[in-house]
Amino acid sequence: MLTDEPRCGYWCECWTEDLTGGSRPTLIASFDAYSAPQADRWVAVALRTISPALDAEASDEAWAWLYEGRVQTRRALLRAEPCTVTVTQAGTRVTWTIRPVLFLPLAHRRGSELPACAHDFKPHARH
Repeated sequence: MLTDEPRCGYWCECWTEDLTGGSRPTLIASFDAYSAPQADRWVAVALRTISPALDAEASDEAWAWLYEGRVQTRRALLRAEPCTVTVTQAGTRVTWTIRPVLFLPLAHRRGSELPACAHDFKPHARH
């Protein structure tokens, strides 16, 4: 759906963090959702996909959210509140974040023609 109007939605991210201090948090994936169900479904699909590879405790965390926490997450999203889902597996924490956002439309392009302002920027000369 193309529109010139801003559109409400949710910005979703998945981060991993080595809890042993070996590295900084790493962005694994991001997703732009246009409804609360689409946003929490993105997390649910990821959790269902990885749950067979998780240890018992991490799997319990995942399924607790899938069965009970997901309803609370959906309610919070509908109130435009940010949400976080976290699972810890053997020294690695995986965190999904969902934040309400306002998506702004991008400049229109006609064919392969760039907007006029694109020609105002010149590359720096190499030294």
